[in-house]
Amino acid sequence: MARVVVDVMLKSEILDPQGKAVHGALNRLGFDGVTAVRQGKRFEIELDGAATPEAVARIEQAASTLLSNPVIEDFELRVEQ
Repeated sequence: MARVVVDVMLKSEILDPQGKAVHGALNRLGFDGVTAVRQGKRFEIELDGAATPEAVARIEQAASTLLSNPVIEDFELRVEQ
């Protein structure tokens, strides 16, 4: 069994209000030295078998059409054995 991890983040040019809110809270709570925070989503997808190139391509298709909004988000995909 393999696992495919998809990390989805807002594109760098898109404002991230949740990240800004977390950054402000960290400063208020005394966590010094934090210059910026960006928030994203993580999906862990378990495969029934090996992570073949075909299976990974299907997950990449799902990531680009369902798991992320390609207009405002980027995603990275990696396989964990």
